[in-house]
Amino acid sequence: MAKVVVTLKIMPDSPKVNLDDLQKNVLKKIKDAIGDTETKTEREAIGFGLNALKILFVMEENKSVEVIEESVRKLRNVQSVDVIDVRRAIG
Repeated sequence: MAKVVVTLKIMPDSPKVNLDDLQKNVLKKIKDAIGDTETKTEREAIGFGLNALKILFVMEENKSVEVIEESVRKLRNVQSVDVIDVRRAIG
């Protein structure tokens, strides 16, 4: 089965949100949904002290990213979750 590389952009609901804790909770939701996988996390400055988390991860093509998106959206201190990129992995 092919793999896809997915990038989520998670917006916290306030600049005061602890991004380290939020990142840990998001990565746990991803692991719960698809098991251990490769991940990469970045922070993107939005403005006025607000930063977004961009989390890239690899998953099987036949699994649904919507399940992960919904579980992350339900986390405390999350304003929005967007899938900003999905690419088929080569190799």
